Amino acid sequence: MRFIPLLLPAFLLSLAAPASAAGLDDPFATDALLPLKPSPMLAGRVGGAPCATDLPATALAAIDAVDLALCNNPQTREIWANSRAQAAQLGVAQSAWLPGLSARATGSRIFTEARDYNQNSAALTLSWLLFDFGQRSANVDYARQLLNAALATQDATVQTLFLAALQTYYTAQATQAAVFSASEAERAASEAFKAADSRYQVGAGTPADRLQAKTALAQATLNRIRAEGDARNAQGALANALGFDAQQKIVLAALPALAPETAFQKDVDALIAEARARRPDLKAAEAQFRAAEANVGYARALGRPTLSLATGPTWQDVGGVVTQGGNIGLTVNVPLFTGFQTTYSVHSAAAQADARAAQRDRLNAQIALDVWKAYQSLTTATQSLLTTTDLVASAEQSERVALGRYKAGVGTVLDLLTAQSALASARLQRIQATLDWNVYRASLAQAMGALDYTLLQGSAAVEGRP
Repeated sequence: MRFIPLLLPAFLLSLAAPASAAGLDDPFATDALLPLKPSPMLAGRVGGAPCATDLPATALAAIDAVDLALCNNPQTREIWANSRAQAAQLGVAQSAWLPGLSARATGSRIFTEARDYNQNSAALTLSWLLFDFGQRSANVDYARQLLNAALATQDATVQTLFLAALQTYYTAQATQAAVFSASEAERAASEAFKAADSRYQVGAGTPADRLQAKTALAQATLNRIRAEGDARNAQGALANALGFDAQQKIVLAALPALAPETAFQKDVDALIAEARARRPDLKAAEAQFRAAEANVGYARALGRPTLSLATGPTWQDVGGVVTQGGNIGLTVNVPLFTGFQTTYSVHSAAAQADARAAQRDRLNAQIALDVWKAYQSLTTATQSLLTTTDLVASAEQSERVALGRYKAGVGTVLDLLTAQSALASARLQRIQATLDWNVYRASLAQAMGALDYTLLQGSAAVEGRP
């Protein structure tokens, strides 16, 4: 029987062998539960492209902007660190199933009237919690559900950053297109002024016509200057969102010619059901609720008995007399009364579970509204985009006719300026419709919980200016 304590440390080492094979840094392989850094969406890139930190050599496309925003934004590092911390907490909970091994050594010098002598002792103790009525199981389940919540929260945060990056990128594109539109309006106003001035010089036009044309040209110039300022601010905001200083020069790739899709036009009930199955924030809320339920079980188990094993060899040297031995024993701990601590701990944990359930149900209802609003916004943007195509085409034709009539002397300058103003307005509405369509398409994908790189891939359409 005395050899049993000596054999148990070897038994413990044999238990640790698989952990050594898996790696001492992570014996429970919790890192394998984590997604790619810094975003679970990076796996969606063609070829598994690495995380980007510098501007591409070519003009910046939307997919490049998202890469840079996700890789350089401190928030992605924060959520990645939170997920790693929660994965480590799962390892902490799992470690409670393994025995513990501790060593103790003491040494002292004893002084007496008869003689002085040394007294030394050492012991190696293995302790193992054998039975606990579900404490460890509940704690592991609690930690696992919190890890699931952290991973789902990471996914939701990534999609939020993804959408923000796209909004900033498309806003920069829209302001750049607005500069082009304002420059075209200024060129047209300049041509109208030259025509009015020519007619005035030969006596075919009135001073009022010339002044109206000059005023329109000054207004067009002012609009172009303001558009250029808005474009510079949008470029600075984009550079900041990508992790660079605001003065960083960024060349934007031309947007592809849009062919509005109608694939999203499905039964709204089906879209809402799909969103509830995919939304990472709802998954996080569900995991938080399940973690709270596990915490209720843990609180109940704290008031139940535990059974522990303790064993190990001992060694003692007292004045040169050496003795060796060992011990083995079982300990039963029965909490008889804790001042109602367990009772109130269970009440608190149950109330927290009810709160988590309410949060989950509230979010579940909010998802229906998110999908409905995003769906209607994209439907409106799609129809607007199709309509503004015809609007710009008719406004361009009207402006050409008005200019020709005015030069021919059969039209008024007011007709020309009105047509030019209508064309400038139509172009701006086309730019806004393009911005809305791109943003609302991404917003619907986020509302569905499906915003990733596939939204931006495979669209090798003919490039053109909106």
